[in-house]
Amino acid sequence: MTFTQRSFIFVIFAALITAVPFASATTCSNATLNGVYGVLSSGLNGSLLPATTVVQVTFNGAGTASGTATGSSDGTIQTETFTGTYSVASNCTGTISWTNANGKVLNANFVMNSSNKGAFAIETDASHLQTMVVTEQGTATCTNKGVKKTYSLELTGTDLSVGQIGVVGQLVLNGTGTITGKVTLSLYGTIVNDVSVTGTYSISSNCTGTATITPEGQSAINLSLVVVNSDKQILAVETDNNTVVSGMLLE
Repeated sequence: MTFTQRSFIFVIFAALITAVPFASATTCSNATLNGVYGVLSSGLNGSLLPATTVVQVTFNGAGTASGTATGSSDGTIQTETFTGTYSVASNCTGTISWTNANGKVLNANFVMNSSNKGAFAIETDASHLQTMVVTEQGTATCTNKGVKKTYSLELTGTDLSVGQIGVVGQLVLNGTGTITGKVTLSLYGTIVNDVSVTGTYSISSNCTGTATITPEGQSAINLSLVVVNSDKQILAVETDNNTVVSGMLLE
């Protein structure tokens, strides 16, 4: 490489450094978390049994949070409300504590992403193993018509009568509450390919909702939903007893 070539590369590299600020230069505070977010949590509960939850939480920008959670703890389905407090450090990491419906205080650490529109979190209570994906609701249009889209679908977890299961496919939400599509299922290692799906859905104005999808020849799968990411993404948890299954739809 000639001196001229090296000099040219150096100039380009220097220009890129000047033009693009490093993520570490971002300064965060409690005000950074302000608005409605969805959370998908999965792992093990306080008894180290499988558990998963979908949450809608509102942060007020001043250190207080509240929301609703629907989840499965070893196959027992529960919906509850909660309140909590949070703190965001200048480096965009933070902590949150919340009190569940049983009066138990739970805690997590989180790291916000570079756009500050989401985060990854991990529960920090002993004998729990839960990690979480947090996504901002954004300017979602929360009606049946607003989510008139074709989404890819991923669900995974445990059906206590079958074992580990996975579902991947494509769903078409038609804007009036009807679902069609096709999926591939893995039922404890037994693969069922290219299965037609029918179903229904309902999206409320607060960006929560429900859906039922029935793969041909299989039992219906009932889901609790939270719309996020400007309705490009929907978080889902199965609400059938004896299941611990969750995932998402993505445009």
